[in-house]
Amino acid sequence: MGNATQTVQTGHEQKEAAFARLPVLVVAALAGVALLATSGRYAHGFDELYFLMAGRDHLAWGYFDQPPLIPALAGAMDSLFPGSLTALRLPMTLATAGGVVVTALIARELGGGRGAQVLAAGFSATSGVIIVSHWIGTYVLDPFLWTVIVWLVVRWVRTRRDGLLVWAGVVTAVSLETKFLIPAFWVIALLSALVFGPRELVRRPKLWLGAGIAVVATVPTLLWQAKNGWPYLIMNEVVSAEFPGTWPFLRDGFLTAGVGVGVLAFVYGLVLLIGSRGMRDHRFLGVAIVALILAFLLLHGRSYYLMSVFALPFAAAATGFVKHVPRWRLIAWPAVVLSAVVTVAGLPIYPAGMTRTSIGPVTLGSSFAGGELPQRDLAKMIGETYASLPPEQRARTAVYAEIYPFAAAVEFYGPQYGIENVYSGHRGYWYFDKPPETADSVLFAGFDPGLLKPYFAEVTPVVEGLLWRYDGRRGSWNEIWPKLERH
Repeated sequence: MGNATQTVQTGHEQKEAAFARLPVLVVAALAGVALLATSGRYAHGFDELYFLMAGRDHLAWGYFDQPPLIPALAGAMDSLFPGSLTALRLPMTLATAGGVVVTALIARELGGGRGAQVLAAGFSATSGVIIVSHWIGTYVLDPFLWTVIVWLVVRWVRTRRDGLLVWAGVVTAVSLETKFLIPAFWVIALLSALVFGPRELVRRPKLWLGAGIAVVATVPTLLWQAKNGWPYLIMNEVVSAEFPGTWPFLRDGFLTAGVGVGVLAFVYGLVLLIGSRGMRDHRFLGVAIVALILAFLLLHGRSYYLMSVFALPFAAAATGFVKHVPRWRLIAWPAVVLSAVVTVAGLPIYPAGMTRTSIGPVTLGSSFAGGELPQRDLAKMIGETYASLPPEQRARTAVYAEIYPFAAAVEFYGPQYGIENVYSGHRGYWYFDKPPETADSVLFAGFDPGLLKPYFAEVTPVVEGLLWRYDGRRGSWNEIWPKLERH
């Protein structure tokens, strides 16, 4: 395989480096195998259970806090492979491995040869994205979709093949069914193109054809949001209220690029994209990424939003490093191997009972158990309490959870204890359903017993600080339910 293959020259099209297929696929496969081997541990995460229950039992065109794709995907995987953690998480494993490959393809578009492509794949495969990909989630699939969109745009810059912009619109449509963040990328990237070039990007009809495809595909979700009072706008306020502060945001966001080589590659890649003459054709994207980081910061977004913009700086860093650093292999590969060790240490490779969850700044994968197993134990406790009620009392008792993770856990594990429905006023669960009028008693799981106290005559502690029983409902659920909505 040569260092470069000549392509037909049209317009701005340059020589295209050969794709380092075998080594790149090996790196992606290693990342995928690491995820696949650990995906059966330990139990469902709380967001996973929420996605799963939303898609399996409450399928809709939209939700309070997200578009419908991830819930639908989670529900479908569980219906095909009931209870299988490995199957549930398989789409994220494939997407993450795919992201490694596409990052290498971006390096190829930047002029990177075999070494740069494999190095870019290595940066991607040892980043914190791999660790987060243990779960199925919007925050896992969307970075892959952004990476594909960036690759299509970068390839368009080199080839000026406008069909790529249509495909970018198609992938944008999928991203809009995952999260509503991708419009921020397009707005800032196009404004940046107007300032730094290529200005003709904005004038391409097929760019706007792709945009039209994305808009049309999103109409059902937008109609759901409109019908329900645009609850996603409230979710923006929820995210802002949880903002940890400037330093924690930047620290966590940048460290997710990889403790070690990843964060250095991310910063170095941004510097090259903005300041290197050799990458001036892509300066608009480098500026756009910096502007996005600032926008996420100023709007009090979540630090993991930065995962969506790692690929291009990784590719630029790999390309620049190979080009400008003599004997780069002696420096790069030991650093990548060390980062790989840190990444594997962050996966759930440990016994479930291991109590240590970190070594210095490195979070160990044993922390997954601390977030996943207690939910199953909580559901068991609530389920056994519910099953122990006399049949006539059980028939008129609804199970209510103060927060959506509790609701999802009990709804998932509950059928073995006779619990078919769980109710909550928290976030998306408020939109799912309210208890039937026949339920004049409630088994309440949460932290604030005063939440339902005004609507019942009696409250009895069952498990102090966690579980209560309410009896003697005052008023109908139609009257009570609007007062229980919480964000």
